[in-house]
Amino acid sequence: MITGKNYIGNVLTSVGENIFKTFNPEQNKENNWLFAEATKIEINKAVELATEAFKVYKTISGNRKSDFLNEIANQVLLLGDELQEVYCLESGLTKERFLGERTRTLFQLRSFADLIKEGSWVEATIDVGNTERKPNSKPDLRKLNIPLGPVVVFGASNFPLAYSTAGGDTASALASGCPVIVKSHPMHAGTGELVASAIIKAAEITKMPNGIFSNLNSSGIEVGQLLVKHPLVKAAGFTGSINGGRALLNLASKRKEPIPVFAEMGSVNPVVLLPNALKLKAETWAKTYANSITLGSGQFCTNPGLILGLKSEGLSTFIQNLAEEIVKIEPSCMLHPNIIGAYETKKNIVVNEEGVSTVSAAKEKTGVNYGRQLVTTVNGKTFLNNPTLHQEVFGPFSLVVQCEDIEELKEIISKLEGQLTGTIISEDNEVKNYDEIVLALQNRVGRLIFNGVSTGVEVCDAMVHGGPYPASTDSRFTAVGVNSIKRWVRPFSFQNWPNELLPNELKNENPLGILRNINGVKTSEKID
Repeated sequence: MITGKNYIGNVLTSVGENIFKTFNPEQNKENNWLFAEATKIEINKAVELATEAFKVYKTISGNRKSDFLNEIANQVLLLGDELQEVYCLESGLTKERFLGERTRTLFQLRSFADLIKEGSWVEATIDVGNTERKPNSKPDLRKLNIPLGPVVVFGASNFPLAYSTAGGDTASALASGCPVIVKSHPMHAGTGELVASAIIKAAEITKMPNGIFSNLNSSGIEVGQLLVKHPLVKAAGFTGSINGGRALLNLASKRKEPIPVFAEMGSVNPVVLLPNALKLKAETWAKTYANSITLGSGQFCTNPGLILGLKSEGLSTFIQNLAEEIVKIEPSCMLHPNIIGAYETKKNIVVNEEGVSTVSAAKEKTGVNYGRQLVTTVNGKTFLNNPTLHQEVFGPFSLVVQCEDIEELKEIISKLEGQLTGTIISEDNEVKNYDEIVLALQNRVGRLIFNGVSTGVEVCDAMVHGGPYPASTDSRFTAVGVNSIKRWVRPFSFQNWPNELLPNELKNENPLGILRNINGVKTSEKID
């Protein structure tokens, strides 16, 4: 049941006077629930509780934390039809999308549960001391990753489950040993509260310390700002716009104790179409990309918003077929009037720029909050000279750039801002002749795709969901997959520490049986 209150640890509170509602974009009306925005007093209480909980939680075994994450997955699943109904009412997304996103959310939780139960993720490294070494004895040094402390997670607008309350940031932070305070997204506050109730229940069942998790409502930016500036908060995770992520990064860097903000801030995800691929399969790739551009009404950070090719008959055929295929696809509901409003504004800016031509646009009447797909084209020189055309248009939109030659294509890629993904479309071994293009693209992205589409982020060990700024604020880390746990930890060494007082991960006898690096050799053996 939705109360509209904030979870401060396991207590529901609503002392503030700022009340707001969520919105049903499909029916174009407000939902009935009333939500109370968290006050400064509630924010402080949540952070203080998390700080106290951290003292206990960081010492809890991987097995117990694993039980906690698995129980969160169990409790989310038990929310059943109520969660589905609220999710759809607040997002305009379909039942099928809900089921897919819930499956991913549960998989992420269980993946981190498996990771911390096995235990080797702490990267235990031991250099055994040697008192006999001359002229100076060698100290005994033992290193592992330890959690940072309370983490603030910002719910994402476009993924009410997988990137929000119990999404990847929350799951990875809890797995690392960090308490989490979620700043719930105002567009799906009801979905967030239901999921928060599942996390709280899981914490109680597995006897986790109160304050390990809190969920705070917010209708604007003030709650998030106060959380990031709070001196007891040690890190933040954000998925959203460049403006939002950059503002948080600036706040965090100006603190007396600066903290990391791991922000994933969108991307145009350039696609390079090589000539022979277009000569042979222009129609096939056009249909593939019409579907990718419009998938989820284009509301993915990996949407292919920029397509690059060399002027040719094949590229002309591709553009013509893309225009034909994309209008066959029915527009779909976008997440909120604010999002479709921003989409319409940004795409109109692009259309009105000098040298930009409209290739194809949805013509049929649509629902009031439905995103009308648009494909435009421009020549390479105009694109290079107009930074406005380089920016993301969040929605079912793509810009096709027609380059004069390889040098212009390479220059365009090299001058792009950092991106989450890049894609090469090639026929057979054609790509071997374009090493410089591949290297230029690799320098601008976090993931390079061959003969596919960017709209799909597999949750696995090898996934990198991040990239050079502004795709993310730190390109050394991924926001998806179990390696995202590394954002919430820091390396810590014990020197000449008594064996019986060391963490189990570093003890001579290796009671956890984990893989460790001992004197440069990876082994699970004990130290004699």
